[in-house]
Amino acid sequence: MYKKNSFKKDSTKGILFWITGLSGSGKTTLGKNIFNFVKKNFGPTLIFSGDEIRKIFNLNLYDLKSRIEYLNFYINLCKNITDQNINVIFCVVGLNDNIRKINRAKFKNYIEIFLKTRIADIKKLNKKKIYRIVNKNLWGIDLKPDFPKYPDIIIKNNFSKSPKDLSLILMKKLLKYKNFFSR
Repeated sequence: MYKKNSFKKDSTKGILFWITGLSGSGKTTLGKNIFNFVKKNFGPTLIFSGDEIRKIFNLNLYDLKSRIEYLNFYINLCKNITDQNINVIFCVVGLNDNIRKINRAKFKNYIEIFLKTRIADIKKLNKKKIYRIVNKNLWGIDLKPDFPKYPDIIIKNNFSKSPKDLSLILMKKLLKYKNFFSR
């Protein structure tokens, strides 16, 4: 088990901003909204979502084993980029304790952001078609999610605030890391 907010720092590496949460919780929207802020305050930055990487590399299996393999692939991609002193905002469901442990071990410059949202709220607002059709291998439905126990930042989303307002909350929370990670 890792310690809460147990940051290390390597000024020769980029930062991995790992945004995790249920499908439809707003991870990618949040990531896109903070992109310019992260770039301005933390340096060169790229953004990816798990859905985009799945499309690019034709990763179309959803069973638990494949999901874990894909998450390891994402980690290796992020590691390659952050090793070049470029930050990565990665928006992914990734609700697996082992994956987060790997991230904490592999990345000295790592900020885990958990977008905490209830499935009932996502379904109620029809945020994702995936919850309206019968699906197998879906986190929170038939795959038990491992919600982060010690994320660095928690953003609660019950859809009462706009994505812009949630992004402003996240940016304010990220500011406390600016001096620590300044280059």
